[in-house]
Amino acid sequence: MRLLLDEQHSPELAHQLRARGHDVDAVAARAELVSLEDDALLDLAAADRRALTTEDVRDFRYEHRRRIAEGRTHYGIVFTSRFSRRKERIGGLIAAIAEFLDARPEDDALRNEVAWL
Repeated sequence: MRLLLDEQHSPELAHQLRARGHDVDAVAARAELVSLEDDALLDLAAADRRALTTEDVRDFRYEHRRRIAEGRTHYGIVFTSRFSRRKERIGGLIAAIAEFLDARPEDDALRNEVAWL
């Protein structure tokens, strides 16, 4: 599975996950993606066959339901709201995401689904 980290996640998180062999991109590392509307961001992630990793449960739970009702595809949404984003505590989030990705190597492993870490 490939990931796109929503803008609240540091590019350092993507860097650390890439160092572990995972294909991870970060919105915060790409100026053209910062502040993109949720629907457009999910479209972009889907076009690149990436699951979106976010803390924005309310908005992306809505986007997931809307897309399913409309018959539109996405490659998954992974919610990470229980983890601290503080730099000194990023290790727990890195480990949880890496373990999650290791268990789901296929690009479409989370297609049209949501998961909670």
